Amino acid sequence: MSASLPLAAAEMPFADWCTSLAGQWQGTGARPGEVPKSVTTQAMCSADRQQLIFSVSRGARFSNSETWWFRRQGDRVLLTYFNGVTEDKGQEFSLYRRGGGYSLLGEGVVNERPALIQLLFEPKDQGWQWLQQSRFLDDDIEQYRLYRGVSLQPLPASTGSQGLEVN
Repeated sequence: MSASLPLAAAEMPFADWCTSLAGQWQGTGARPGEVPKSVTTQAMCSADRQQLIFSVSRGARFSNSETWWFRRQGDRVLLTYFNGVTEDKGQEFSLYRRGGGYSLLGEGVVNERPALIQLLFEPKDQGWQWLQQSRFLDDDIEQYRLYRGVSLQPLPASTGSQGLEVN
């Protein structure tokens, strides 16, 4: 489906994305209409650079922290999301380079409707802006709707690009 490929995007290796996002981050997170909450995020890249785990501090959405476990499987990226409150969720994505950032794009279900789900990591200041958005496939609106945004700025003692590795 050509509509699922972001404009000016090129498929890219998982290892590049993994090392670019690995580090310790601080910032804010919010859904549209919410007051932004302070969050800290730790992103760990596995030694083989085929897995990336984001741990987002409590206060991002629930009182528990949330974990985003991305892993490469062939040319796809598998995500398992868990927060200790709701049922664990799984999603399959394609990973693309988009300008200076990254885009994960996959088909799924949002609010019991078929949707394209996009996770964008766009460069912002010395860190990243992580946008979580979707577009329903059963309507004519071709714009993505923002679900949540998270600011990822390096912690003062971390460069954010040197990466934490888990062996």
